[in-house]
Amino acid sequence: MRRLAFPTLWLLAVGVAGYAVYAYSALPIGAAVHPDMRASFEAHRTAVYLHVFGAAVAMLLGPLQFTARVRERWLNLHRWTGRAYLGLGVLVGGLAGLYLARFAYGGLTAQIGFGALAVLWLYSGLRAYLAIRRRSILEHQRWMTRNYAFTFAAVTLRLYVPASFMAGLDFAGAYAVIAWLCWVPNLIVAEVLIQSGRFKPAHGPAAAKGVRP
Repeated sequence: MRRLAFPTLWLLAVGVAGYAVYAYSALPIGAAVHPDMRASFEAHRTAVYLHVFGAAVAMLLGPLQFTARVRERWLNLHRWTGRAYLGLGVLVGGLAGLYLARFAYGGLTAQIGFGALAVLWLYSGLRAYLAIRRRSILEHQRWMTRNYAFTFAAVTLRLYVPASFMAGLDFAGAYAVIAWLCWVPNLIVAEVLIQSGRFKPAHGPAAAKGVRP
């Protein structure tokens, strides 16, 4: 089961990132969302593009950051992809997402849900960065795990939305719930992994040199 978990996560991340890049580069903005959401997307197109770009970068680079072989054999690659993940992915995507949360479809519940997601995405990225600046590798790993749980909300959201359609639910009400459902369970899973003792102090070149940004 564990052997299948990582490839599945990677495939879902690549698939959603690829779909997002295609939908927002080859199609008119808002073409891939519910018709009731298109006007808002058109009114805030710059923020939408920045958010999609940032989220795609984070989704694609995130799994690479958790690959032990990369950390141990290609430490500089791990550092540079980490910089891109936090700087281009989380920072850009998170700030744009925080701005867009004010206009989220689904009312106040959705706006608060997506706003909380953006704040926690940015906060956990900052904590991961500060931890690695102190060369606290174990703390860095834990905060990066939480951070990628928030990044992965882009995937789970796109699983829940079509599921709500198939279930025949009212979209506005369902979307307000999905604004929370797309990330709260992800965070719970991340905390279970962290509390299970899965993460251990690093060994080898990463520990000897210190994984710094």
